[in-house]
Amino acid sequence: MPKKILILNTSAASFAGGETGVWLEECAAPYYIFVEAGLEVSMATPAGGPTPIDKGSMGEGFFTDACKKFLHDQEAMSLFMHTKKLSEVDLAAFDALYLSGGHGCCTDFAANADVKAAIETMYASKLVAADCHGPIALAQCAKPDGTPLVAGLEVTCFSDVEEDQVGQTEAVKPFSGSNEQGLAGKGGKYTKGDPWTSHVVVSGNLVTGQNPQSA
Repeated sequence: MPKKILILNTSAASFAGGETGVWLEECAAPYYIFVEAGLEVSMATPAGGPTPIDKGSMGEGFFTDACKKFLHDQEAMSLFMHTKKLSEVDLAAFDALYLSGGHGCCTDFAANADVKAAIETMYASKLVAADCHGPIALAQCAKPDGTPLVAGLEVTCFSDVEEDQVGQTEAVKPFSGSNEQGLAGKGGKYTKGDPWTSHVVVSGNLVTGQNPQSA
């Protein structure tokens, strides 16, 4: 039987008065890596149904070959546009959970009981991964012993520098100050690479990536 992985995308189409959604590269690139590795992939969102796409992720420099392939892939788009509602997913059937990014995560990952429960359930005995703004969901989570999930673990996420460069520093402040500060504030050993370069950290059962280039 193939290993099974659940990709969790945001359901949020708006953030800070503007449009948002999943950052497409952060779903598309991992999807093909997982499929090519022989994994069975499913997709979920907090609300279920179609996944919104951040238009910025289809702009010049971000609309990668994986993104283009994904949008013309009938099987991938069927999963993407008909996601399962997270609260209705049997997590016991999966070997790993991956949270894609996009500013929508600030809206429906950061303080979401279903997302929290899913991460804590999977981390207890399996693997959890998150990229870019996806790791914002980790700050609310705890290990089985009750300590913050990221405490003592090396972690990364969309950096404060990158947030400033995209003009969203003020918008993300209500969410633990920022992705970076939220993880560090819970005892995470935060590291980052240069802006817009790949930086991935593996620590225990947790894998985190900094930005679209890390997907």
